[in-house]
Amino acid sequence: MRKYLKKYLPDHEAIHGNRWLRPFRNSLLHPRLWHLNRHSAAGAVAAGLFCGLIPGPLQMLGAAVCALVFRVNLPLALLVTLYTNPFTIVPLYLLAYQIGRIATGDSAGFVEPPAFTMTQFVEWTQAMQTWMIGVGKPLGIGLVLLAATLAVTGYFLTKAAWRFWLIRAWRRRQAR
Repeated sequence: MRKYLKKYLPDHEAIHGNRWLRPFRNSLLHPRLWHLNRHSAAGAVAAGLFCGLIPGPLQMLGAAVCALVFRVNLPLALLVTLYTNPFTIVPLYLLAYQIGRIATGDSAGFVEPPAFTMTQFVEWTQAMQTWMIGVGKPLGIGLVLLAATLAVTGYFLTKAAWRFWLIRAWRRRQAR
């Protein structure tokens, strides 16, 4: 498993030689950020899954910061954030909204956004702001809960998969 992942992840020297990353050389070249074992992989998966639900283009930045703080595999954390893409982001956010509604005890159903009318743009803008405030609390709480659930699940599944792979490799070696 490690050999397979190492084929696709950048190596230590590639980061060291990159002129754009020179100012961050001291923090980015920490050995634990590039070492791949079951602990760093599980932590990287958890960081990537958690940060994958950050809105906008800040997902990889969040995963990089988490990898630096928790000293887990940086490239794997960045790679895992890609589970959110244009096809998956809407269902994930709808799921997060539903989780947030349950967590906050909001029994009202989903309220549709106000229809856009160019002739009443100011009124539409005010109605849209009111709608966004109403949706914001359940969505925000739901995103944090969903991200935490995905991170914890990903952490333990990665540890379990790595352990399963090791036991299988030991048994194969023993059989030979």
